[in-house]
Amino acid sequence: MSGPVVRKTVNYVETTFIKAGKTAATPVNMVAMAAVIENPWAGLGYVEDLRTNILKYAPELAEVLVPPLLDELGGPDALEAYGKAAVVGVNGEIEHASGFIHTLRFGNRFRDAVGGTAYLSFTNRRAGPGTSIQIPMMHKEDAGLRSHYLTLSFSIEDAPGPDEIVIALGGASSGRAHPRIGNRYLDMDEMGITTNTELGKG
Repeated sequence: MSGPVVRKTVNYVETTFIKAGKTAATPVNMVAMAAVIENPWAGLGYVEDLRTNILKYAPELAEVLVPPLLDELGGPDALEAYGKAAVVGVNGEIEHASGFIHTLRFGNRFRDAVGGTAYLSFTNRRAGPGTSIQIPMMHKEDAGLRSHYLTLSFSIEDAPGPDEIVIALGGASSGRAHPRIGNRYLDMDEMGITTNTELGKG
């Protein structure tokens, strides 16, 4: 079989009009696209070589997820923030989930499609059906814009099964509805810090 066995895809759309009782200047659209796939390593015990399947399946998973996510959001130019997530079922290892999302053959398909330069923030975990799938996001070009630190949460009632993996991408049309905590550059100016290394990841 040339590609991953995809049992189903799921899209989740959330639009926020009002936050904390105040209407957003522009509605905040967040979209997730997920694929529920068969875990190719389930039931095999410890497998040393994960790379063969990663190289085979990760690019195809990106093709399954990226185009419909961008269509749902309104095209590449509509996306300002992005992230990714993977959840492996209980018969697998977190390494199995991580393998498909932590490769440039997956992430670069998303970055290139939207002109992104920042890394894709992520979660990867092991859990059962109906678990909360958390996709943390940040600005696609500027990791210092705290306004775009978002988390999209959703669940799939019957996934991941014990021998499955959920692979998900998320995108947002803007930052939070009413951002007002300032960006990291404000801290840098106030603290006399000139490099991101000095500042850390606050």
